[in-house]
This record gives sequence, C-alpha cells and structure tokens, in this order.
Amino acid sequence: MMDEIIIAIDPGREKCGIAIVHKEKGILIKSVIQTDELTAKIEKFITEYSVSLIVIGDGTSSREAKQSLEKIKMNHQGLAIILIDERNSTDEARRRYWSENPPRGLKRLIPVTMQVPPRPVDDYVALILAERYFVKIL
Repeated sequence: MMDEIIIAIDPGREKCGIAIVHKEKGILIKSVIQTDELTAKIEKFITEYSVSLIVIGDGTSSREAKQSLEKIKMNHQGLAIILIDERNSTDEARRRYWSENPPRGLKRLIPVTMQVPPRPVDDYVALILAERYFVKIL
C-alpha cells in the first residue's frame, strides 16, 4: 500500500526543512526548524498524522539525521525511513520560492536568478523531496 502522508526532511547541520505531504491533498505542513529539534518534532508529527514513511535527502547531514530517526523507529511499528536523491533540489527550491513570492518594488527589476531569497528555503527542498518520492512510486 502506498503511503498517503509522508514526512520529508532536508537535513542540515544547523537547520532542517520539513514537509508533511499528503499524496493527493498536497502540503499539510512546511517549515524550517533547528536541527536539535528534529527528533522531537518528527516524533510528534508521526503520531499526529499517522505517518509510516519518512524520506530524507541524501546530502549534507543525512547520515546523522537518519541515525537519530532510527531511534524513533523503535517506538513506531512499521515506520520506514528512506534516503532520496536531493541533487539540484536547492536550486529548484529557490525557483519555487520566487514563483510563490515574487520580488516587489525595485527588486522585481533584478532577475531572481541573481537574488538570494530573504529566508532559508529548506522547507521548499523538503517539499521537492516529497514530490520526487511520489513521482518515483507512481
């Protein structure tokens, strides 16, 4: 059976992007959290949303994130954790950020490819990882 709701994580040393995504309904939660809050937040979301699958980007800090989440797995029967390719996801996340939040004022005259989003886009990366997972299994 295909998971209806998954948690996607873009792990990082200091911050992580998290997206809780329903296969048909889309984004339920999208946020950037401190890495030291990861296991507590994920534990809460697993219970709250009856999640049985976590996908983690395979880049920076993925090994550490997976190891800490493996400890949670012991408390949740049937929980699966898989790594997913996160190549080019940051560039894709920046494009998605700018398409949803177009620059205003004089900044709209500068190409977005030359601008840096005013906030971290790790949550967008997590969303992209979730979408990649759903595309992969269909």
